[in-house]
Amino acid sequence: MAKKTVELPKNAYTELKSGEKYVPIIQANETLKEITFRSVGWGIFMCVLFTLASAFLGLKVGQVFEAAIPIAILAVGMSNLFKRRNTILENVIIQSIGAMSGVVVAGAIFTLPAMYILKLDQSVGVSIWKLFIVSLFGGILGILFLIPFRKYFVADMHGKFPFPEATATTEVLVAGEKGGDQAKTLLFASLFAGLMDWLVYTFHTWPEVVTSRIFEAGRNVADKIKMEFRLNVLASILGLGYIIGLRYSAVIVAGSFLSWYVLVPAVSYFGQHLLLSVPPAGVDSLISGMNAETIFRTYVNKIGIGAIAAAGIIAIIKSYKVIWNAFAKGFGEIFKSKKTTASAKIVRTDRDLKMSTIIFGIVIAILLILIFFRFFVLNPVEGAWKLSLIAFAMVTVFAFLFTTVAARAIAIVGSSPVSGMTLMTLILSSVFLVSAGLTGTYGMLAALLIGGVVCTALSVAGGFITDLKVGYWIGSTPWNQQRFKFLGALVASLSVAFFIPILAKAFGFSPTPEHTDPLAAPQANAMAAVLNSLMSDQPVPWLLYGIGIFITLAMELGKMPSLAFALGMYLPIELTLPLVIGGLIGYIVAKASKDTKVSNERKDKGTLIASGFIAGGAIMGVVASFLRVIKIKGATIESALSRGWDVKPFGGWLALGAYAIIIAYLLFVSIRTKKTKK
Repeated sequence: MAKKTVELPKNAYTELKSGEKYVPIIQANETLKEITFRSVGWGIFMCVLFTLASAFLGLKVGQVFEAAIPIAILAVGMSNLFKRRNTILENVIIQSIGAMSGVVVAGAIFTLPAMYILKLDQSVGVSIWKLFIVSLFGGILGILFLIPFRKYFVADMHGKFPFPEATATTEVLVAGEKGGDQAKTLLFASLFAGLMDWLVYTFHTWPEVVTSRIFEAGRNVADKIKMEFRLNVLASILGLGYIIGLRYSAVIVAGSFLSWYVLVPAVSYFGQHLLLSVPPAGVDSLISGMNAETIFRTYVNKIGIGAIAAAGIIAIIKSYKVIWNAFAKGFGEIFKSKKTTASAKIVRTDRDLKMSTIIFGIVIAILLILIFFRFFVLNPVEGAWKLSLIAFAMVTVFAFLFTTVAARAIAIVGSSPVSGMTLMTLILSSVFLVSAGLTGTYGMLAALLIGGVVCTALSVAGGFITDLKVGYWIGSTPWNQQRFKFLGALVASLSVAFFIPILAKAFGFSPTPEHTDPLAAPQANAMAAVLNSLMSDQPVPWLLYGIGIFITLAMELGKMPSLAFALGMYLPIELTLPLVIGGLIGYIVAKASKDTKVSNERKDKGTLIASGFIAGGAIMGVVASFLRVIKIKGATIESALSRGWDVKPFGGWLALGAYAIIIAYLLFVSIRTKKTKK
């Protein structure tokens, strides 16, 4: 039995010939433990841990790292700690429950922080339970809407979709059955990165961001022509750049170069002699008195918002065939005759939740959404029933339409245009709500909650198809994966709803007197800017949005990845430069040997280390968040531990030295891989 569980069949990744069948590692007539106290308990623990870590890092850099791979590595590593090793099917369940963390977080942080940015927490109130309900409903709909598509994606299209993330996760689980030190490598990297980042977050041993102002020449350039070099020295962001890769990260940083080294100096040059403020700046704010960062936040990132919106909408338009095919397939699956289903003998590896259960669950979920909007969101507003029905319709239509698109995108390239589809949902929902007479704070609240449900649904659907494909290759019972995916949705929704208010208090999501260095939250800020324009009487910087739109169109005409470029235009450059450095390290590691096997092993080891950097740094970010809000004798724990060296003249040099050590760890430990024995 042991030998049968460690090798994937040769046709696992290839299209099947006529009459050929795929037989998973654990065959349908075999029975191994799947649902145990061990698998469910560890799955819940991983879900909570990685929900908090994903939320922190996602709001900081605008990228949610996928938790499936590190969770799979940890699941395999932990099985060696006990006398009875986990079965491979138990590890699938651990990974399946835990992986709900990243996908629920993506749905939540792209929309819900906008409530704090728009100060809805002060005007209409933003309770934890509302955040929880939105994430939970989105997760449930994403699961239910996707189940009818399981056979199509994982079986009918076997070998036709590459499933990059599912492939990596499956390889980890299978390799774990053979043994190895993957978990040890990940653990050491996590501890190292966690320590380095914690010295920044809590002890303030050196600054998080190093600027060219540490040099006299850099200060002169920054003051005179508003060109400033800025670098974030956190290990977690460097690791993220390694995972993203050189090409994608280079496109992101190219967008930042355009914003920071072309547009910011241009605004400064043409505005330095103006004696009046230029909207959207305040009446007392002159361009001549702004530094590079203020010019970026006031004007240039608005161009980035326009670029992001255009890139997202173009992605939807380009996917119209996928949308139509997915829509048709959904109806075909849902309305299959019961007679056909009953006549077929269902084997263990092909057992899904009953279609009647799925339809019943969808009906109950969308009715509860209607009740939620009517009595708990729009109750004080005139015409609450009419407006709630509009919200109900928007959630139902967009969630069904977009979840299948997200799943297909994940199956093909490993990522989906979540932000673009959510932005379209937000705009269309706002148009319908405004036409029905709902504007102002309640209009913003309703639109954001609609967007939050839809965004979470399509994010969950994309992640769920990965889990189902992993289970298909290994031989899990789909019914078990589907049932316990709801548990993962519940745990992740509770965790993210609890943590977002803490992050809002500890860091904030937009610059305020209290939070001068907030989490970037680029997608949430973009959503807030669009909503503020649609739902209030504030002047809209249409010219700046329009410039961004035309930049995206130019990128599309040049057949460049416009969404990545637009994201770079919006993000602060200190968050994009480390990405390209990490991508460059990955390129060097991959090219350091002419032996293909050695090169692949080194690259994979670097991926493990980078994943450890991300996980360790993000977890310490979570710890630091709590230390910023927990008080003892009137002072926060962070203030008691802080060394304050980050503001000293030598702080920047300490940061550069620490960053060199982090780079050396990632580079040299990755390259130090022995040649594979033949």
